[in-house]
Amino acid sequence: MHRIGNKSMDEGYIISDRCIHTDNQLTALLTKYFITPFITSEFYHLYHEASIELNEIYNYVSKIFNDFSLFQEQSINIARHLYNESMHPKIKAGELYVVYFQDCIVDGENVDAVGIFKSENKDTFLKVFQTENGLDIATENGININKLDKGCLIFNTEKDNGYLVAIVDNTNKGAKYWTDDFLHVRSRKDSFNQTQNMLSLCKKFVSQLPNENGKIEKATYMNRSVEALKKESINVDTFAEQVFETPEIVSEFKRYKESYQKERDIEIDDTFETASTAIKRRATGTMTTIKLDKNFDINIHGGEQYIERGYDEKRKMHYYQLFFKEEK
Repeated sequence: MHRIGNKSMDEGYIISDRCIHTDNQLTALLTKYFITPFITSEFYHLYHEASIELNEIYNYVSKIFNDFSLFQEQSINIARHLYNESMHPKIKAGELYVVYFQDCIVDGENVDAVGIFKSENKDTFLKVFQTENGLDIATENGININKLDKGCLIFNTEKDNGYLVAIVDNTNKGAKYWTDDFLHVRSRKDSFNQTQNMLSLCKKFVSQLPNENGKIEKATYMNRSVEALKKESINVDTFAEQVFETPEIVSEFKRYKESYQKERDIEIDDTFETASTAIKRRATGTMTTIKLDKNFDINIHGGEQYIERGYDEKRKMHYYQLFFKEEK
C-alpha cells in the first residue's frame, strides 16, 4: 500500500517498505471493496504500439507472476509509474493498493491475479461513542468500501496478448489517465467487445445521417441493429443489408466502418459471435426517442410502419400520426 500524489503539483509519493498482512475480518472487507465493482463482461489487454514488453505494467506484473518474492519490489515500481503518469491537474492524491489474488476463476480457468486499486475520494462518517455522561458523536473522514474509485484485475492468462485485464474507472473519466496512460490497454477482441463495437459503430453512423423525415428512419435503423445483434452470430455484409436496405446507405455504412475502425484502432470481424450482455449495456437511448418541444416524448421500439410524420398548414406545425389496436 502506497500513497500517490499529483506530479504536476509536485505532491510526491509515500512508499511502504513492507506488505500488509490482514486478519480474516479485514480480508473479507477488503475483498468486498476490491472485487464487488467488477460486474461487467468487458475485458482488455495490456498494450504497446511497438512491443508488449515495453508496457511498464506488463513488465512489472510478469515479474510478480514469475517470482512472488519480487511482489514488494514491483509494487514500488507500479507506484512510481502511476506517479509519473499523474500529470493531469484534476487527478487527486490517494492510496494505491497492489494486491495478489490466488485461485481466481475467469472464463472457466483457475488463475492467479494481480489487483491494482486507487482510492481518491474520502467520505465523512459519524462515529458514536460512549462517555461518562452517556453518548457523544464525532465525525471522521475515511474510505467508503462500497465506492471503489479506480481498479484493475490482471489475470495470469493470455500473457502473449498482454494478459486478461478487467477495469473499473469511476473518477476523472474525461482524463482517462488510468486506462490510457497508466495501464495502456486496448479492448480484448472477443464476442462482447465485437458486439459492443458494432453497436457503437451503428449509433455513430446513424447519428450523422440527415433528418429527411424526422427521427423515424434513425429509430428504425437502431431498432433493426439491436434485433440483428441479438442473433448468436452475424455477418457484417448481411447485417448491413438487413438493417439499412437501401444499396446507397449500405455502401456508405461499409465505407464508414473502415474509417471508424482506423480512427479508434479497433477491428470488427466480417463474421463474429455476439454477446447479449453487450447489447444490454449499450442501450440505444435517445436514438429511438423523439422529443417534441417540451410536451411529448415518443419512444419507438418497433412498428415504425405505424407512425407517420406530416405538416399542418393551418397550425404551421409538424405532427406525428400513430396507429394502434389497443391502449394499455
